Amino acid sequence: MDTFLELDLQFFAKEGPGGEKTEEPTQKKLQDARNEGQVSKSTELCNAVALLAVFAVIRSWGGMLANRFMEMFTWIYGDFKGFDLMEGGNVSLKGFTKLMNTVIIQMVLMLIPIFAVGFAISTIINIVQVKWKVTGKPLKPKLSKLSPINGVKRLFSVEKLIELAKSVARITLIAYIAWTQLRDKVGIIYLLYDYDIWGAVSIVSSLVVDLGLRISAAYLVLGLIDLLYQKRKFHKDMMMTKQEIKDEYKNTEGDPQIKGKIRQKMAEASRRRMMQAVPQADVVITNPTHFAVALKYDADVADAPIVTAKGADLVAKRIKEIAKENDVQIVENKPLARMLYHNVEVGAMVPPELYQAVAEVLAFVYNIKKQGKAG
Repeated sequence: MDTFLELDLQFFAKEGPGGEKTEEPTQKKLQDARNEGQVSKSTELCNAVALLAVFAVIRSWGGMLANRFMEMFTWIYGDFKGFDLMEGGNVSLKGFTKLMNTVIIQMVLMLIPIFAVGFAISTIINIVQVKWKVTGKPLKPKLSKLSPINGVKRLFSVEKLIELAKSVARITLIAYIAWTQLRDKVGIIYLLYDYDIWGAVSIVSSLVVDLGLRISAAYLVLGLIDLLYQKRKFHKDMMMTKQEIKDEYKNTEGDPQIKGKIRQKMAEASRRRMMQAVPQADVVITNPTHFAVALKYDADVADAPIVTAKGADLVAKRIKEIAKENDVQIVENKPLARMLYHNVEVGAMVPPELYQAVAEVLAFVYNIKKQGKAG
């Protein structure tokens, strides 16, 4: 006995029932993503440039910062008794709090310019990457983020593995640069106790700044690589399926079937108005079976005869029927009917090159009408 297992092949599809994402993203898709806060940018690059700028500022202003630090140290140490640290032989909490507040305030005032430069550089790099666009939509809570199942999926997703690999690479690179930079300076670090405070501060600050600049430069390379990766990933995420393209076209341009029905209704209304103008025509020129063109000439309205109705096949047949019902003269002229049908729109005047032929037809019609009245 044979056993068959039914498999839903859609289960193995990467992109679901909509098909594979093989189409380039449309401008609307990119604009909608931007409005939602989805942009292609590298946070690693922003952090790297900001860090490099901070250490460059420290290198440039290092002497001034050291002087400020020593002045603060000298001032606090010189005015140590003014903080009332001792009270009744014990350490005063009030005096200690006053000392720490003073130290923190002075340190913040020293570091504000450095952090301001880092913040400004980071902001500029962000604007350069994604231009200026403020939106609060990424901050709105989403129920999908609260789902435990979606949380587990995100935890073990390919993006998380890539982020983990980037973190490991970053830590490994920093550790390697720190080791290669400090392994030859171990002896100097051990001898710091033999230096005065100015010499020790100078050595330590030089080591820290040089190490920071090296790490920042390496981090900048990782940031550039991450920028290329983010752009490629964003483009891949924005790719669309053929069904998405069709749905977007329907939403923006309208359903083709509905638009077709609207055009059909408009054509029917135009045809009805055209048929209503046939009884007022002076003549209907025919092919005789394929085309029919109704003309009317009124010197007070236009300088030349006007095409009031035209049609082919069934429409032409209906025009001739209405003309017969209303005693409008029908004249057979194959080349003229064909020229008028293909070259003159309804409501337009006859072109000058057809004046002679049309004038002959109208003269013939007017002559018949006169004979009819005389008879």
